[in-house]
Amino acid sequence: MAEEKKATFEQSMAKLEKAAADLEKDDITLDKALKSYEQGIKYYDQCSEILNEAKQKIETYNRK
Repeated sequence: MAEEKKATFEQSMAKLEKAAADLEKDDITLDKALKSYEQGIKYYDQCSEILNEAKQKIETYNRK
């Protein structure tokens, strides 16, 4: 089974910003809004995970 490549912070942030922009459109349907919201949560979680990993690395370096 091929390992899925993890998105970078910048990629996840760009997708999060697109999902947010989609939600701001005046002509968005309810289905599209729900899909964009769900995707936004997914990308937010990815960004948060990446930032937490970076924070842990920085804290580890500061202890040395």
